[in-house]
Amino acid sequence: MIQFQCDCVLLDIEGTTSSISFVYDVMFPFVRDNLKSFLDKNWAEPSVQECLPLLVSDVGQPSLDGWLVGGPEQQRLMVYEAVIALMDADVKATGLKQIQGLVWKDGFESGEIVAHLFDDVAPALRKWHDDGIQIRIYSSGSVGAQLLFFGNTREGNLLPLLSGHYDTQVGGKREPASYTNIATDAKVSAGNVLFVSDVITELAAAQSAGMQTCLSLRPGNEPVAANDFKSISSFSELALSLPGK
Repeated sequence: MIQFQCDCVLLDIEGTTSSISFVYDVMFPFVRDNLKSFLDKNWAEPSVQECLPLLVSDVGQPSLDGWLVGGPEQQRLMVYEAVIALMDADVKATGLKQIQGLVWKDGFESGEIVAHLFDDVAPALRKWHDDGIQIRIYSSGSVGAQLLFFGNTREGNLLPLLSGHYDTQVGGKREPASYTNIATDAKVSAGNVLFVSDVITELAAAQSAGMQTCLSLRPGNEPVAANDFKSISSFSELALSLPGK
C-alpha cells in the first residue's frame, strides 16, 4: 500500500480509471461512424453552433465567416472533415472535444455506449467519498463528455461521488498553472491534492505546482521511461486519508 494524506484526489481518465483501448476502440470510432449523421440532424442546435467558434481556433482559421463558406450542407461537410482531421492528428483541442462530447451524448443516452471502468475504480471512489476526500476529474475530454462517461458506467451513475470536472479550458495538462487553477477552484492547497495519471509529463506539471503525484500503470498503457514517481496498478494499492488523520 502507498499512503497519501490529501483533501482531494484528482484523476485522469484514459489509462487511469478506464482503459485506453475503450477510448480508442469504442468512443473514437463511434464519433467517426456517427458524426456526419449527427451534424445533419443537429446542425441548427445551439449546442452545435456553440462549438463552431472553438473549432475555428482548433483548425487555425482567422474567423468563422472566413472558414465556413457556402450553404449549410457544404458547411457541415467542412466541419465533419475538420473534426476527422483533428482526430487523425490526435489533437487535444477544446472545440474538437466539445463536439465529440455531443456525439457521445447520443451514444450514452441511447445505450449504445456504456463507459468502461477498471474493477477497482468504483469501490475506491465510494470509499474516498465516504471518507470525506474530494474526488475531481481532469481530462483532455470535455467536461460534458466526462459527465456522460461517469454518469453511464457499467457500475451505474458515479457522478454523486465526484466534486468537480476540468478539461483543457482550465489549461493544458502539461502546464503547472492548470493544476494551480484546479487547486484554487477546489479550495484546497496544491500540496493537499493527489494527482493520478498515466502520463509522466502531466505528473511533472502537477508536481511543479506543488501537488502530490502517483503514476498509473494499467494494462494497455504505453510503456513509460524510468522515473521517480510512486506508481500503482490498481486504486486498491492506495491508502488515502485526510491530513492530520
